[in-house]
Amino acid sequence: MFDQKMQSILNYFNKHQMITLGLFVFIWGVTTLSVWKRYEWNPTSMINFGLEFADLNKRETPANAVLFKGEEGNLGAGYDGQIFYYYSRTLSNFNLDWPLGFDQSYRAPRIGFPFLISLFGIFGKYAAIFGMYFWNVSLLLGSYFCLRSLLSAETKPFAIFYLLNPFALGSYYLLVSDSVMVSLVVIAYYLYIRTKYFPFVITASLAILTKEPALFLFFPLGLKELFSLNWKKIFIVASILIIPIFWHSYLSFTFPEWRVARLTDFILPFEGLVSYMEVFVSNVIDFTSAKEFVRVFQRFPLVFAFFIVLFLPFTGKLKHGYEFRIGILLVMFMVGTAGFYHFWSIYDNVARMFTLSVPLIILLRNADGSVVIKYYFYTVLFILILFLIKTILFAKTMPYQIGF
Repeated sequence: MFDQKMQSILNYFNKHQMITLGLFVFIWGVTTLSVWKRYEWNPTSMINFGLEFADLNKRETPANAVLFKGEEGNLGAGYDGQIFYYYSRTLSNFNLDWPLGFDQSYRAPRIGFPFLISLFGIFGKYAAIFGMYFWNVSLLLGSYFCLRSLLSAETKPFAIFYLLNPFALGSYYLLVSDSVMVSLVVIAYYLYIRTKYFPFVITASLAILTKEPALFLFFPLGLKELFSLNWKKIFIVASILIIPIFWHSYLSFTFPEWRVARLTDFILPFEGLVSYMEVFVSNVIDFTSAKEFVRVFQRFPLVFAFFIVLFLPFTGKLKHGYEFRIGILLVMFMVGTAGFYHFWSIYDNVARMFTLSVPLIILLRNADGSVVIKYYFYTVLFILILFLIKTILFAKTMPYQIGF
């Protein structure tokens, strides 16, 4: 159980949904405006177009886009939001002219978010940009109400942690796909529980095509039905793989370098965690600057969250909600095997991996009221506060230019 004071706060927000939604709008709105303000109030700033990639794809780059020049020491100009935008342009234009400069074997399989963006992109480049904002916000809100409808009266107050999920906010802050994927997973699970199987198959397939960790709920769900020998549901859950298999088959012919095992290149058990802790300890012992220490310390709560979540599935009554327990452990496997260079060296890269853990833990709490969750959600609140402080008060303006 949560502390009595915290529980009363959660109950208050649960009873006053308009206030809860207002808090969501305020937090996401302030985060959005804090970015726009640094870049001449230009909405393209959150897409993080890199000048080097925009130059390769000039025809599809918005005329007045914020183009980041990059700086020494980062992993390259721009960030992943631009990838989803450029891939969506191919779909919007109804052609097979895929964007240049990106690793097709790693990016092309994740076509779900670009597909959604392309539904707006048919009406132009700026419509596509609007779509990137629209899907992040609307899907999260829609999935929030879906999740609430599945929860018992006792568990409903915890749904606010899903709405104010700092990891989903971090995904939106960069206009990437983690929040979209998790929202689709929650909506798909809602459709499954409500026995709306055809919409479930479509939504779950789209979630998998958005990002592979969507399988971290659907795979245990399939196991649950397999153990119960419910052949109808086994077939339904297995059907969500049909569309992804067709897409991956297409990729194998279109991109000769593509291979399904490409993602295994990023599996480095505990290399990222260990390397980060070495950097953290080194900064504590050989303190050189407060700025560098804060930058390194920002990732430390994620280490704390990792170990809390790792042991959380082993609390309570293990027979209850075991599909969610397996899903949580799969998420932690992903975090624990993430390398340092691509993930643990950058807060945003590793933090987004935790996004799916929030709804899974809420669903587990709904299935088993004896699960110990308060330490995790206190940590989540602490991470949210740190993220907002960094984003609103301390985020610096990166070198950029407007258009070419």
